[in-house]
Amino acid sequence: MELLHSINDFNEAKQVIAGGVNSPVRAFKSVKGTPPFILKGKGAYLYDVDNNHYIDFVQSWGPLIFGHADEEIEENIIKALKKGTSFGAPTELETTLAKEIISCYDGLDKVRLVSSGTEATMSAIRLARAYSQKDDLIKFEGCYHGHSDSLLVKAGSGCATFGSPSSLGVPSDFSKHTLVARYNDLNSVEECFKKGDVGCVIIEPIAGNMGLVPAQKEFLVGLKALCEKYQAVLILDEVMSGFRASLSGSQEFYGVVPDLVTFGKVIGAGLPLACFGGRAEIMDLLSPIGGVYQAGTLSGNPLAVCAGLSALYKIKRDKTLYARLNALAIRLTQGLKKSAQSYNIALQTLNRGSMFGFFFNENEVQDFDDALKSDTEMFAQFHQKMLFKGVYLACSSFETGFICEPMTEEMIDLVITKAEESFDEIIKGV
Repeated sequence: MELLHSINDFNEAKQVIAGGVNSPVRAFKSVKGTPPFILKGKGAYLYDVDNNHYIDFVQSWGPLIFGHADEEIEENIIKALKKGTSFGAPTELETTLAKEIISCYDGLDKVRLVSSGTEATMSAIRLARAYSQKDDLIKFEGCYHGHSDSLLVKAGSGCATFGSPSSLGVPSDFSKHTLVARYNDLNSVEECFKKGDVGCVIIEPIAGNMGLVPAQKEFLVGLKALCEKYQAVLILDEVMSGFRASLSGSQEFYGVVPDLVTFGKVIGAGLPLACFGGRAEIMDLLSPIGGVYQAGTLSGNPLAVCAGLSALYKIKRDKTLYARLNALAIRLTQGLKKSAQSYNIALQTLNRGSMFGFFFNENEVQDFDDALKSDTEMFAQFHQKMLFKGVYLACSSFETGFICEPMTEEMIDLVITKAEESFDEIIKGV
């Protein structure tokens, strides 16, 4: 496999795009490689400018639960496109999508549509502070909630990959109201509550940005209880896990009903769409009814809303979808672990529905500190070998992988074979 055209394209991009990419992780820096430049996607596959094709476990970082260029979703987007790309005015489809989202999640009375997960979490926090009338917030080491200033404190994903717990350019005043607790550790949460005047807590219930690290049930239930004790708003960030781990996101696994929740990725089916929502008494603080300002020129734009509705309709029609995706994820993770064990390579694997993760680590990963002890050099070698064997994995050991509906058992078995070949080459130093 060659990447000559991709190398040239990347060099050209770096002349006019900062870093050559429009989101840092795409640069393949942590795996010491060159990113393939993608020409198209179809089903479970990506095709690059060098005529290589890959089984894609990134799926645009999660949104494409039905894979690339799904015909039904594509046709509906084209129909919507012919009516106009954006109106800056209300449409009936926005109401329909809101109803569909609300019907799947307990404790959700109203939502507001936005264009990105960052907007959703940023707006939810502003709203929570207004409701609680308290400024401090608690977040968790390794959880990523977008790139707004107050949340870039010990974030996972890209920030962890590049060895920086926060970002330059964020004034200390912006983060002084952000308290950081340890994931899956209630004692650290209570310490934070005692330190500050905490108005809200935000968490990924199924963390996907330090690798895949699900919350323990007793921890999440206990977190809800602490929020009630200290009268703080609990925000579950389900931008990644919503409609991915299950139809009801994390609620199927934990049964925890938050005060506010954020969704994204799957609800836009690959187009820019996210939302935040919660109890009516909180949501009604938003303008134009209340005094909390939030707005967006392209919020609820008809193309993204149409794509999201198409995806949700397909999901709800397919009663066995999540069971099939879960079975494929289990088949993959068990196969990877067995292959690694045959070469005495320590590998931890797990999944939640169609989300999966693996760590080159001797021990089970429960939090961000555990994740950071993983062998990132081994991951980089493995990633590069799998890429050149036609398997497109997330280009960071601190990211999550995704199964999509077009994938088959035969594809998964082929990937496991490629993984075994890669482990063999790594051990032999080939």
